[in-house]
Amino acid sequence: MINIKKEGILLQKTELDFENEGVLNPAVIREGNSVHLFYRAVQKGNHSSIGYCRFEGPLTVAERWEKPLMVPEFDYESQGVEDPRIVKIDDLYYLTYTAYDGINAQSALAISKDIRHFKKHGIIVPPLSYNQFLYQLDLGERVNDKYYRNHKFYYQQKDIAHKKTILLWDKDVVFFPRRIKGKLCFMQRIRPGIQIVAINSLEDLTEGFWKKYCTNLKKHIVMDPCNNKHESKYIGGGCPPIETEKGWLLIYHGVEETDNGLIYSACAALLNLNDPTKVIARLPYPLFLPEHDWEVIGNVSNVVFPSGAAVFGDSLYIYYGAADEQIACASLSLSELIKELLHHKLSGKK
Repeated sequence: MINIKKEGILLQKTELDFENEGVLNPAVIREGNSVHLFYRAVQKGNHSSIGYCRFEGPLTVAERWEKPLMVPEFDYESQGVEDPRIVKIDDLYYLTYTAYDGINAQSALAISKDIRHFKKHGIIVPPLSYNQFLYQLDLGERVNDKYYRNHKFYYQQKDIAHKKTILLWDKDVVFFPRRIKGKLCFMQRIRPGIQIVAINSLEDLTEGFWKKYCTNLKKHIVMDPCNNKHESKYIGGGCPPIETEKGWLLIYHGVEETDNGLIYSACAALLNLNDPTKVIARLPYPLFLPEHDWEVIGNVSNVVFPSGAAVFGDSLYIYYGAADEQIACASLSLSELIKELLHHKLSGKK
């Protein structure tokens, strides 16, 4: 087993209007000795914006803004901008987030040259309803049965949808921090698994592109839930992939359904550097689980939700939302984690 140190709570909600309900699920990027956090800030009524703070080193808050860095501006994000992730590709910062309009939750993108001012580029995931998605899926090779079993999740929203179209939920978009074979690559989460998208530019993401993509979904699936109980319900993206000599280190989240509700855990896998659809190794057990009161009890209980990471020497710091109410951090040895993953190599592609 890997030695995990829970560093404890780093950020909590304040009395400021935009974050008086909770702070959680931060995007993280290191530059020099600074760690920049872009976090989901929730105000009463469950409206979300994105707050900002800067750490000196991995754990010491040096700066925290008293106003949100990003707020809802468009209809597709009217209820909130949520759960950001960030990477730097070439000279640009790519910040992805979930845009929520009260019915639909879809991933959107904002880009910055200076890490402080972002230009929104809108929704970047399939503009399809769940039924349209299933239609396209049926035209191709059959995938995991769980992709076909989400009707209840979508149809239960009809009572509140009114005239809005219920679209395919597609969250947890995470870009790779460099181009792979000349292409921009990102992972997304259409329940229950994690898929990969490779494009030449953002202009490729047309409705026609997505219909073809969904028909050929099987070849784009990176991972589906395994048979181990900690991710038996579904899985989703977490921190942006970390490039190592042995492959892309992926810290993601797994979800288990229990009689007492869902349990979210942090998980780890290793992907091929040149073809990230090939999974080299995958931990058969959670990297860490909710265990402390501040992870077990909160706005949503039993949640550790990893969404950002920073490497200092051989130390990997994983920043996560704890019980959907505060931001915490866990640290471990990067080399120890890679070594442990290589003890769990997979013989097949997935």
